[in-house]
Amino acid sequence: MFINCLDLEGVLTPEIWIAFAESTGIPELRRTTRDEPDYSRLMEFRLSVLRRHGLGLREIREVIGAMEPLPGAREFLDELRRRGQVVIISDTFQEFAMPLMEKLGYPTLFCNSLTLGPGGEIEGYAMRCVNSKLATVRALQSIGFETISVGDSYNDLAMIRASRAGFLFRTTCEIRSENPDIPSFEDYHSLLGAMISAAGDTE
Repeated sequence: MFINCLDLEGVLTPEIWIAFAESTGIPELRRTTRDEPDYSRLMEFRLSVLRRHGLGLREIREVIGAMEPLPGAREFLDELRRRGQVVIISDTFQEFAMPLMEKLGYPTLFCNSLTLGPGGEIEGYAMRCVNSKLATVRALQSIGFETISVGDSYNDLAMIRASRAGFLFRTTCEIRSENPDIPSFEDYHSLLGAMISAAGDTE
């Protein structure tokens, strides 16, 4: 039995931090896991920038509320869910993700959470577990699932490589060139076909 494991940002939705960077005019916040493989280092950098500019959850959620899934993402996700189980495994935060989950039809989401101050300032964050994407894939495999994983960033590579089949989607040229053995796709139709083939689905 297969379960499909998808990253969220860059695969189904735009990058939240890039959208926020563009909205606020703070270019430092454009850095994502496509640029910085060390997630803890990336988050500490982001939080320091937010503190310096006096920004918190309210301002970020205003931007997220205006965001939409990537064109074709909902249809892709609906078709994938029609054919089998899907879980979204993301390093984003529950407090960020829910408006986007509504627009995607409330798929199952495993992510992290924020620690907030009394005024809504982001004081820190709590990771669901260490190496959460790889740990989740390994846990699913331990209860009898084969996994098919899709991501676009450095922090997706471990779960992609640990899966029965794994794919990159709209990744960077650098990540693609560093991982030439991982099939890479630019459109949902081709990605869906590869995932169906990997699962042995002849429907």
